[in-house]
Amino acid sequence: MAVITFYEKPGCKGNLRQKTLLAAAGHTVQAKNLKSEAWTADRLLQFIGKLPVARWFNPAAPAIKSGEIVPENISFEHALQLLLENPLLIRRPLMEVGDERMVGFDPAAVDAWVGLNGVELPAGNIEACVHGPEGHGSCGSHAHDEEEHAGCGTH
Repeated sequence: MAVITFYEKPGCKGNLRQKTLLAAAGHTVQAKNLKSEAWTADRLLQFIGKLPVARWFNPAAPAIKSGEIVPENISFEHALQLLLENPLLIRRPLMEVGDERMVGFDPAAVDAWVGLNGVELPAGNIEACVHGPEGHGSCGSHAHDEEEHAGCGTH
């Protein structure tokens, strides 16, 4: 089984479901805080550089959902700058095993990469934000004051 470095937003219920699935498949998951990691352009590009720019972004981030940021209209350089300034805009999770890296949690791609070993997948989109109609304030995983929520990005 693999040892997976898993860059997440702590308290994110979606990331928790993903980590639980990996652990159930027999992998060791070493979670790291996406927000506190010292990202450089070169390091981040090791994860996202092969994807189209629009797929670098977390589609559930408030700035994306509101239309403030339209990933399809952003240059490579500007997109990289935005992600380095606000890591919560980065599509999650970022995962790493040795020299291999993955962005997002597509179950078929993860299964082909490290194996999910027949573990039953939860219903619905495992990459989607799992908050109900109440929104982020309902997760109970951490405080949701206005300042924290402003750059939330999703959980």
